[in-house]
Amino acid sequence: MKKIIILIILILSNSNFAIANNTNIKFDVDISMNCKFERVIINNSEYNYETLLPDQVKRKDLKNLRFISKKPNSLEVKNLSKFINKTDLDLKIVNKDIILIRALDASKKYSESAVFTKKTGEFIHEITRNIEADDKEKEKDISFYSCEIKNENI
Repeated sequence: MKKIIILIILILSNSNFAIANNTNIKFDVDISMNCKFERVIINNSEYNYETLLPDQVKRKDLKNLRFISKKPNSLEVKNLSKFINKTDLDLKIVNKDIILIRALDASKKYSESAVFTKKTGEFIHEITRNIEADDKEKEKDISFYSCEIKNENI
């Protein structure tokens, strides 16, 4: 399952999306959760898709991460990152099992994507920098979290 989700994120990070075609909100959802950082996969000038654990890298847990969706096309994400808080989402998918988001900056050189799997509580957050650059200059940061749902209204 993790490999499939990583593959989805990697595909999304290398594709261009039109906003109207990338929204599929099937449920009204209001989920709040706390997520514990587990590991990160980093690709940059220092690391080549290396996995680092909490004792190797300083990362914060995600407190009060919240997804609020309203059919047919509204999805808001709170407390994930400053970028996500202030940016319109390019990709919004909510179904009974998965929440998937993606946002690009105006220059399309920076993106953030995230996948939350409700059944397992797994949350993956990917940051890509220098999207249009050669693979050697493109930077990826894929963080994995284990989440505990505080409250859920569907």
